[in-house]
Amino acid sequence: MAEKVPSWPKVTIRLYDDHNAEVKIAGRSHPVNHHDPRQAAIAIVSERAGQLGRPVKATAVESDGASWPLVIHPDGRVEAVDAESRGKGKGSADKPIWPIVVAAVVACALVAGTTLYLTVFSKGDGVPKPTASPKLQALPEPSVRPDQLPDRPAPLGWTVNASWTVDIAEGTVPAVKPDGTEVAVLTPDDKIAVFDSNGKVLWQDKVPNDAESPVYTFVDSKPVVAVASSDTLYYWAGDGAEATEIELPDSAKVQFFGTSPLVLMGSAGASVISGGELKTVPNQPRSSTILLAEGDRTLMARYAGPLYWSQPDKELEEVQLKPPAKAKGFDHVVAASPGRVLVLWKSANSGTLIPAVHSSANGALVARCADTSGSDLETWDWVPDTAKKVAAWGECLIDFTRGKTFPFKGFQPQSITGSTIYGTVSGNLVATAPGRPSYPLAEGTARPWGIAGAHAIVVQNSVVYALDKKK
Repeated sequence: MAEKVPSWPKVTIRLYDDHNAEVKIAGRSHPVNHHDPRQAAIAIVSERAGQLGRPVKATAVESDGASWPLVIHPDGRVEAVDAESRGKGKGSADKPIWPIVVAAVVACALVAGTTLYLTVFSKGDGVPKPTASPKLQALPEPSVRPDQLPDRPAPLGWTVNASWTVDIAEGTVPAVKPDGTEVAVLTPDDKIAVFDSNGKVLWQDKVPNDAESPVYTFVDSKPVVAVASSDTLYYWAGDGAEATEIELPDSAKVQFFGTSPLVLMGSAGASVISGGELKTVPNQPRSSTILLAEGDRTLMARYAGPLYWSQPDKELEEVQLKPPAKAKGFDHVVAASPGRVLVLWKSANSGTLIPAVHSSANGALVARCADTSGSDLETWDWVPDTAKKVAAWGECLIDFTRGKTFPFKGFQPQSITGSTIYGTVSGNLVATAPGRPSYPLAEGTARPWGIAGAHAIVVQNSVVYALDKKK
């Protein structure tokens, strides 16, 4: 059985004395103080096994250093891996395996008995009671106060007055929930803190000191806020529930280009998250590149097309791209974002290409930009908005709602807030929108990371400012 159980999440049960123990699951510590710490520790691990829907491996370490590997099942059953394969710790050579097995079995029986009592006999109604999800512990709240944005012009339509501000970890940026109801940050004391649009702390949790900036995304079709560290991906469903943790293989990197996390593992391929587990991306065609993940599906493409959707336990799905009018053939796939794929087509005009945006679902053409020279296209950046209503691809401004594109010579997009596109022309900052005039902005004007309620969220010197609207 043990050989068939994945080695993640990494679980360690460390017994300190007759009443105290510690369970570590993917780096998160769960202190135990109980009359039978073995029983309590196994209950914690079996609960996590239940969340994953499968048994998990665990290493149990006695107070004298003796250690042995176990397999713990969602129903509380415990199996000991045979003596030859287990690791030897201090004192383990003279500790026979049978007391360990007996202790595990007894603990299992105690857990089962306790569960039976609580769910069947405790109130006499014979109806099992669901176990509530563990809640986050209370933590000291960060300092939140009003202030003014110093020495920098406010974005177009906003004032320098900030109804609330908060310090964030150096080198990180905030995440604004797409519906504008929340702002997530990493604080300087290694916590993730989530605020409502008025600056009230909704919940907090501890994170490793190498944690990266938070991201709002989807896992198993549910909205979450996620944080990746060097060895673990954490994600929270909100409402004060504890994080789900997924241990990452060595040197893995988490990418959030799509609607869901994509775990890149170099030559070992890539994985998506499904059912709270990492699942390998299957059936990747030779010479193709993985572009992004949407749920447990992965979008990939060859340089010269076509597109493919890969999904665990399903056949590879090929997506043919519909060429724009007057195209003389396919050139190459450039990039992708949620729902969109950027493609260059060959034009009838020598030396030019046709930049086109396609649906990643069915390959349909959703926007066609003006023919442009290949050398100019090399400097074009793709900046879409999260609502998929507008975008800028270099000098091509796109209104997806009206199905129109508008050229803006020399424009280099930087970010989008609502339908306002920020960028530069000849090094000068401007704000514009598809089909509308551009407005010059003062040098150094702040660009919002998003809109939360009635506030524009900007960052300066590792401080988040929630700026008020102009009246």
